This record gives sequence, structure tokens and C-alpha cells, in this order.
Amino acid sequence: MDWRLMPPLSALRAFAAFAEAGAIEAAGARIGVTHAAVSQQIRALEAHLGLSLVERGGRRLTLTPEGRRLAEALEAGFGQIATVIAALTGADQTAPLRITTTPTFAAGWLMPRLPDFRARHPDVDLAIDPAPENRDIGREADVGLRYGNGDWPGLETRLILRSSVVVVAAPRLVPPGDGADLARLAGLPWLQELGTTEATAFLEQNGLTRRAGAAIISLPGNLMLDAARDGQGVAVIARGFVEADLAAGRLHVLHEDAAREGYFLVTRPGPQRPALRAFTTWVLRQSGAGFAPKPPPGI
Repeated sequence: MDWRLMPPLSALRAFAAFAEAGAIEAAGARIGVTHAAVSQQIRALEAHLGLSLVERGGRRLTLTPEGRRLAEALEAGFGQIATVIAALTGADQTAPLRITTTPTFAAGWLMPRLPDFRARHPDVDLAIDPAPENRDIGREADVGLRYGNGDWPGLETRLILRSSVVVVAAPRLVPPGDGADLARLAGLPWLQELGTTEATAFLEQNGLTRRAGAAIISLPGNLMLDAARDGQGVAVIARGFVEADLAAGRLHVLHEDAAREGYFLVTRPGPQRPALRAFTTWVLRQSGAGFAPKPPPGI
């Protein structure tokens, strides 16, 4: 890297604060300088780059396309710097460990095992975020437990649960042997985990057009499973979460997609504070025990 071509760090910091705050005055308050100093730094940055980063024609300042690109890069870069500094200096040692995963994985895999982690590490505070959306690892969460093929650029991934995606239904909704009739499935109600598009994607990939009565219901993972067992719809889910239901005959497989491998432990590269290191080590040990979800109530 030719450091002589880099703009002054003070100018980048002021611009990043403005992009995050959305206003000159608020940006100055965030970094402890006057709004006039922020304006001066942004103009100096524009002069250094030979680019307009801020639109000044309206009543409110907005970012140009070039400004948005630079703001995104600075947010990622400064965020990573802050994470590493906190880890190196011990500033984050007492902060809760932020874990992001899907509601289904939290209920079916993580929570039944969590008493073992608490017994081994009683002083580690945890903040579990069961959301279907992917969080920004390193900024919004310290560690993720994600489903996919493990290909997330810039992140370290380790497979902890191998599982394909299956389309399942209760025998009362789709009798065994009828699942191969895709045209029939297009007329049935579908269930998918809130925040995902698994059902819509399956129908589109197979060239199916939903007919009348084929509504898609999105709901949290545990409720989706209950509804599938009750015959309320066809569900799309990782096979690992329904193995017990398949074995007991509560659900049966209509279609299976083995292209995606399963659930991965996801972290940022670099040093890990003790709490994160303890959790990742524990998860990898637990993954050797396989998948053993609790059976549904009353079964």
C-alpha cells in the first residue's frame, strides 16, 4: 500500500461520523469537534480525492454514490479496527458474548445444550439473538451459527451440523407416495421460517405457480414445526431438525436438496477474547455429539 496516497485519517474519521450520523452537527458531537471542523475535514477529503462525496443542493446534505461507497468501506474498516483494539486491550472482556442464530437452531440445538456451557463457564454473560436475518459478525454479533455452504467472504467458518434441506409434510396433509406430484404441492398451503424465503424459492426453482389456497405462512421456527406436524402446511427446513419426526412418522420427506451442507460456526478472523474462545471451543466439542433435538410436547 502506498500510504502517501491515503487521505488524512482525521478527514476519513470526520466523513465516517457524518455518514453514520446523517448530519454535520451530530457528527461533530460524536467525535468531539465543532460542526465547522467536520465540514472543513469533509471538504479537504473531497479535494484530496478529487471527488464530490456530499450533495449540498437540497435542504439536507446527502451522500453521492461515491460517498456511499466510501462510507460503507469506512464503516467496515473502522468497525474491524474497533473490534481488534477492544480485544487487544481487554476493553470488551466484561461485555456479554453476542450470539446470532436462527430461532429454529436456537430452540432445537443451542438451548438444550446451553446448561452444559453455563456449568463450565458460569461467569460468561450471553446475549442470544434468534433472528433469521444474517447479522454482521464482528459488529452486530461476536459469533454466528448459520445455515448454508460455509462460503461467507471475510469470515472463518467451521461445519458443526451437516444437514440437507427437505420439504416435509404430515401424512394427513400429503399421504406417503404423493409427494412426487409437484403440481399437487402447488395447490397446498406452505410454511416457512419467519424472515426466510425458502418456500417461495422452492416453488420458483421448480417452475411452480401457487394456486388458490396455496398461501405461504411465515412464523418462528418452533411454531412452523408445530404447524407442519399438525398438517397445516408443507414446510421447508433443514433435515437435522426433523429427523425425530421422520423416524416417528409424524412427517415425511417430499423432496430433498443436498446442495447446502448445514450449519456453520462463523467468526471474524483474528484474536478472540476469552469468552468467545470458550464458546467456540464448546460448540465444536458439542458438534461431535451430533444432533439430538427434543421431541415435541406430548409425544
